[in-house]
Amino acid sequence: MKTTLTSRTPWHAVLRIAAAVLGGYMLTWGFIALVTASMYALGMEFHDAEHLSYLLGMLLYLTAFLWAFAAPRLSRVWLVFAGGGALMAVLASLLQSQLT
Repeated sequence: MKTTLTSRTPWHAVLRIAAAVLGGYMLTWGFIALVTASMYALGMEFHDAEHLSYLLGMLLYLTAFLWAFAAPRLSRVWLVFAGGGALMAVLASLLQSQLT
């Protein structure tokens, strides 16, 4: 049986909002860490790299937030947000350990 928007439970809305806010934050945090470390490794001043990554991260967060509501499958949203955020955070940590 195919579910429609009217037959979804209130918990579905709560989980979508949580994915948009918390999952989007996880993805953005990993992105900012990776971009800051990458730009610093490429020779940009740390604070310039940090500010640039914050500006780009704000655009990413807005995009991720909106996509969380537009995506047809909530499980895919969580997979992209949590998996992508964790992967980028690990890569940023590895890059930072190579810089020190």
